[in-house]
Amino acid sequence: MPTADEIDAPPAIRSRLRKLGIERPDDLVLHLPLRYEDETRVTPIAEAPVGWPVQVEAVVLDVALRQAPRRQLVARVSDAGGEGSTLFLRFLSFYGSQKSGLEAARDAGRRLRIFGEIRDGFLGREMVHPRYRFLSDDENGGESDVDALPPSLTPVYPSTAGLAQGTLRRLIARALRAADLAELLADGWREQHALPSLPAAVAFLHSPPPAVDESALQARAHPAWRRIKFDELLAQQLALRRLSLARRRQGAPVLAVAGELARRLQAALPFALTGAQRRVAAEIATDLEQAHPMQRLLQGDVGCGKTIVAALAACQAIEAGYQTAFMAPTEILAEQHYSKLRAWLEPLGIEVSWLAGSLGGKARQAKRQQVATSAQLVVGTHALIQESIDFARLGLAIVDEQHRFGVVQRLELRRKGVNPHQLMMSATPIPRTLAMSYYADLDVSVIDELPPGRSPVKTRLFSDTRRAEVIAAVRAVVAGGRQAYWVCPLVEESAKLELQAALDTWAALTAELSDLRVGLVHGRLKGDEKASVMAAFVAGEIDVLVATTVIEVGVDVANASLMVIEHAERFGLSQLHQLRGRVGRGAEESVCVLLYQQPLSRTARARLKIIFEHTDGFEIARQDLRLRGPGEFIGSRQSGVPLLRYADLESDADLVELAQQMAVQWLRNDPERVGRHLRRWFGQREELLRA
Repeated sequence: MPTADEIDAPPAIRSRLRKLGIERPDDLVLHLPLRYEDETRVTPIAEAPVGWPVQVEAVVLDVALRQAPRRQLVARVSDAGGEGSTLFLRFLSFYGSQKSGLEAARDAGRRLRIFGEIRDGFLGREMVHPRYRFLSDDENGGESDVDALPPSLTPVYPSTAGLAQGTLRRLIARALRAADLAELLADGWREQHALPSLPAAVAFLHSPPPAVDESALQARAHPAWRRIKFDELLAQQLALRRLSLARRRQGAPVLAVAGELARRLQAALPFALTGAQRRVAAEIATDLEQAHPMQRLLQGDVGCGKTIVAALAACQAIEAGYQTAFMAPTEILAEQHYSKLRAWLEPLGIEVSWLAGSLGGKARQAKRQQVATSAQLVVGTHALIQESIDFARLGLAIVDEQHRFGVVQRLELRRKGVNPHQLMMSATPIPRTLAMSYYADLDVSVIDELPPGRSPVKTRLFSDTRRAEVIAAVRAVVAGGRQAYWVCPLVEESAKLELQAALDTWAALTAELSDLRVGLVHGRLKGDEKASVMAAFVAGEIDVLVATTVIEVGVDVANASLMVIEHAERFGLSQLHQLRGRVGRGAEESVCVLLYQQPLSRTARARLKIIFEHTDGFEIARQDLRLRGPGEFIGSRQSGVPLLRYADLESDADLVELAQQMAVQWLRNDPERVGRHLRRWFGQREELLRA
């Protein structure tokens, strides 16, 4: 027998439910409909509107198999309502039993109840693959109880292959009858904010009455939906804030130092820190002096100078006698950081080490030994978190482009020390509502100022029919002593196709720009080959660098003043903004050309319009959130944060703030209520929030 926390269903059904994140009866209760169908009434066929789902009742007039344009089953039905009362039912995929069943109904004059969307077809008005069932009149000629129309709208739930709507409805109805939906919010507070009770909201959403305002229901603006969204946001805020409080109770290395190394580094720099950099560096320095682990997100637009702030934090850890690990998602980015950090820190007597997957044999063994003994700053890729790597005394872990790492990877780096401080960096600015919700357990620092001398990048849109003009612009830039990037199309479904696109683009440009030096860099090159190409580009030995998105982040060549992005419509807004940020790093005016191919989808058109009109990363991020939703924005598969299923951070920002306030009160005054609410929403899955 299943326990109270298990769903009473066959193993195969439970396996399919798990694919939907449904493990417990409470999960079924909170598995809410995507949409609804109105089966509470029957509409005469003659009055049924085209293009809308509708329910009709009719008898079968004839049944036929048609062979053209493909084999299909067609039934003609009528409700005898006069002119316009005939309808065709068409099935492109069917069983032989369907044909015989419809023929038997025709012969017996038996009525069908049919639900589907009417449209104008070749034969006349039709429904394609409607849902239908045979009605059974009782002995007195009336309608039997089983054929009575339902009193509420029919819910349609999110499902998965092999899990029928009927099965979901039965399981959810059973879970609702047994559910403990005790109200946890005070009645007066609910009334003040126009929120219904939880039992009323849940019952309403699973079985709304026919007279409901369907537009409010579908838009999830109905008070019942707002109550569910508030509870979901509250659960998320409680979980994240409870984890933050737990982190503050953990011990961590206290990195309180005189700051001599940081002062020497700043004095040696060929530039002065901006006010924003100084402010953020001070916030981090204060965190590192605490006896609990720092968990800070450092965000700022492309080119704002996050790396030097990270270097100052590393100096503080190193001066206190601890190691710093600096992890980046790609070898090109990690190598860029390594070169920059080495140039800054080795003159101060700091031992900087490099560790990447491409290192092999004796070199790898030597690096492992260095990490375990003398290295003070270790820069690398995922290689830093391999089991064979042991840090002597890790006090600070820095993760660049943190959203590109999985939960497990970030946790593994943290486990290389004893509760080390953690600084996560992102050049994808997080909109305020997203930070409030998804990063509620983090302290957030923002560098909102670009270094002086940076010229704004102009963005130009060109259809690929004007490719010759773009190539002429490349030639003109090189003639003026500058360099250019040419970024190849993104082919998400195949790394092999993406590589081929890069090779083809390089071959075509080499032929068209035969008098120029055209280089090529892509993700399949070995580490030393990539480093060699990039070094040649930095040294000015390559005029035009053809590249895949391996150059998306970190590459810093001040002499490059033109960026061409081919098939720009295939890229996301964040990628386009990151790529554009590779130019404009010197005093020269820089241009980013977005080459696109017609026809553009509505979403692609919206993305290109946003990137053309805006240069501010935070505004682009806000627009991106509006276009894509929070799940895609933060990388749902890697974030480890359960996605908000119902709340929308853009339209429900008021509920986010209410949930924050309530979470603070409950955590301070009512831990028992906190536990009940979190068990209701997450069960044992609260652990997912730990990274």
